[in-house]
Amino acid sequence: MGNDAALISADWGTTSLRLYLLAGDGTILDKRSAPQGMASLAKHEFASVLRELCAIWLERHGPLPALLSGMVGSRQGWVEVPYVSCPAGLLDHADKCARLEVEGFRSVQIAAGMDTNDAIGIPDVMRGEECQIFGALALMGLTSATFVLPGTHSKWVSVSGGRIVSFRTFMTGEVFAALKGHTILGRMMGEGASVEVADQGFARGVETAARSSACGEWLHRLFSVRTLGLMGKLSDEESADYLSGLLIGWELASGVGAGAREVILVGSAELTARYRRAAGILGIASSDAPQDCVCAGHMAIATAAGLIGPL
Repeated sequence: MGNDAALISADWGTTSLRLYLLAGDGTILDKRSAPQGMASLAKHEFASVLRELCAIWLERHGPLPALLSGMVGSRQGWVEVPYVSCPAGLLDHADKCARLEVEGFRSVQIAAGMDTNDAIGIPDVMRGEECQIFGALALMGLTSATFVLPGTHSKWVSVSGGRIVSFRTFMTGEVFAALKGHTILGRMMGEGASVEVADQGFARGVETAARSSACGEWLHRLFSVRTLGLMGKLSDEESADYLSGLLIGWELASGVGAGAREVILVGSAELTARYRRAAGILGIASSDAPQDCVCAGHMAIATAAGLIGPL
């Protein structure tokens, strides 16, 4: 389909919206972002926000199809799209997209999220990360891998034969923010640590996490953020990174316990660098997925769903 505009790709999360104008070959022709996430919008506002932000593209290129993913498809979003259960592949997702009629667009579809159950029957869910995974698979030419998507709610996703077979969510980022901002552990934390000091504190946290193997021991080790500082064994400037190292270290150690020995990191450069450092300390091989995987995932789903094609 060449370099003509073919698809509007939208990563619509809780707090922000990222839009991409894609050519038929997947090239990003333009991009836009806005702080108009799901949490700040009423259901009747989604269509007008999408039209407003895409207006210039629609004026230049005429009616275009759009594929949206993320919390826009949640119960609190524009339209609740049912989850696709694991294991599931690209075609399963293409069949489950919610189809909307929005003035000015050729078609608008919202991708489904995914659900799964762990070994003891506890459910887990994700919305949006599955599109990043399908994009990473397409861009990297892979059919099987373990992906880690760091963030507020970090995801570990297992893929086999091109299908997402299972995943696990870790509230690592949110727990860090809560502990730092709302508990006694944050009171002694200093700001402005040098790169060397921050790395030293982070590595120490990861190494401590690796030695905390007993179930529930992490609740005890968390208090070391305070006690090491009180005893002069951890500087105020190091303590936040030490806490980060503890939490990420425990997350990665859990992945190792589940059999992961090599992971592909998907996310922002800052977060993936931190996870790569921790993985190296723990002896886990890691590599980075290409940036903007979500666009490639949207393109793959849109093509499979017949959203892209001749009028």
